[in-house]
Amino acid sequence: MKIVISSGHGKYVRGASGILDEVNEARRVVEGTARALRRVGVDVVTYHDDVSTTQDQNLARIVDFHNAQGPHDLDISVHFNAYVETINPMGTECLYVSDPTLATAVSAAIADAGSFINRGPKLRDDLYFLNNTTESAILIETCFVDSSADAECYWDNFKNVCIATALAVAGPNAAPTLVQFEGLCSWFGGPNDTGVDPDEGLAFIYDDDDAPHLFLPEQPPGTTGLARRLDPEVFYVACRWDYDITPKAMLADPELKAIVTAGSKAYFAWPADWGPHQDTGRVADLSPALLEALGLKTDDPVTVIYPARR
Repeated sequence: MKIVISSGHGKYVRGASGILDEVNEARRVVEGTARALRRVGVDVVTYHDDVSTTQDQNLARIVDFHNAQGPHDLDISVHFNAYVETINPMGTECLYVSDPTLATAVSAAIADAGSFINRGPKLRDDLYFLNNTTESAILIETCFVDSSADAECYWDNFKNVCIATALAVAGPNAAPTLVQFEGLCSWFGGPNDTGVDPDEGLAFIYDDDDAPHLFLPEQPPGTTGLARRLDPEVFYVACRWDYDITPKAMLADPELKAIVTAGSKAYFAWPADWGPHQDTGRVADLSPALLEALGLKTDDPVTVIYPARR
């Protein structure tokens, strides 16, 4: 699957501005969504217009870029809406000409992930982008730049919005996963995890140099094992991996992550260990930061899908 995604307006052709700046934030959403799409195996091309000085130039340049990318499956334009300055929530919507089903799914996914009002899919046959891209297209209105309620939701849930958009767009075309765990969770790792011995290691990572992204720069005092050296602020996860399906070398590959979800929230996380023990009745142990980001506590339900990309 190949997708071309661009931000609305441009460096010199500014869009709406309020509490949020449309051009700046649309660029962030484009790149965040593209990263998430690549993690689920989708080929993505992104574009931001840094050249045009008029609206006509801007629209034509963006569409020309999309159409010049050769055969692909979908064109996406990311925008932010505006109306009047308000403290009230306004919401998200997705505009379309030819694909109401996708627009419905994307709007619902963003609303759920961002805690926005779902304004739903909107048929718009008067927009240059939707009418002139060669491939099927949608235009996302992420939220309202002049709603303080929307801005707060956006700031709090930016990563969730990008991941949810990616998963809604990729749908069944995402790279197939090998394993999925669903059940209760807890946390593990780091200097404060006294449930593991000070010298306890990890199941498939044997040296801090093998995965420096997972560890604190120095060994915590009074410890020698990697489990207590894990950085609790990093997003990592442990599950009862079957090494015949997901070999140790694969789990230790920093290019491959899991997607960990709870409710409307989802984050990427590195596999870091095998566990928890079956006697706990749990299926996953998360890093303290990941547990907090998902809004979970011990024995709350969670889903872990691996790999996010093969």
